[in-house]
Amino acid sequence: MRDPKLREIDQRAFLRRLNPMLDVYAAAMEPPDEQLPGRHTIMERHASYPGFRAFVVERRGALPVLTGPVQGFAYGFHGTRGQWWHDVVHQALSDREGPEHAEEWLEDAFEVAELHVHPRAQGRGLGRSLLNALCDGRPERTVVLSTLDRRPETPARNLYRSVGMVDLLSDFEFPGGGPRYAVMGGTLPLAPYSPAPRRE
Repeated sequence: MRDPKLREIDQRAFLRRLNPMLDVYAAAMEPPDEQLPGRHTIMERHASYPGFRAFVVERRGALPVLTGPVQGFAYGFHGTRGQWWHDVVHQALSDREGPEHAEEWLEDAFEVAELHVHPRAQGRGLGRSLLNALCDGRPERTVVLSTLDRRPETPARNLYRSVGMVDLLSDFEFPGGGPRYAVMGGTLPLAPYSPAPRRE
């Protein structure tokens, strides 16, 4: 069986893969089943945002044994006012540190909307490869994202720290409830990989 292959996909290819990508999302995030149709709609809408870019890791040329054809995926876009995540985070940063702080991080930001690797394909560096490919050559000044704020810290959180990203918000609850998130940000290009120190 061939190794998974990382490649960039355009908007049409992204939309064709929505269902297998949602399978990866569901396996990685374990959301309630009733949330998946809404997530499908959100991802479909994101594909129309300015500066949209997406990468997928797929197993090609053979039937997969442990997972579907998509092993992992990541996508993002240029953040602008009027986008729900952008506006919520901008308001939260403004409330906590002032509007100048919010503008510093979000005025010219690449927003990583989703980055997931199927649990059975984790531990092989696919998440790092997806993140690096997604951010490589971006024209924006900063990169921002949200990730689950759990203890002990998740491998995803440590990955983001290892390329220079820092917490902008922690223990943050988005409108509508749900789990707590950390909003993280870094400058582009990403810092060279440095293993994140273990936290007690």
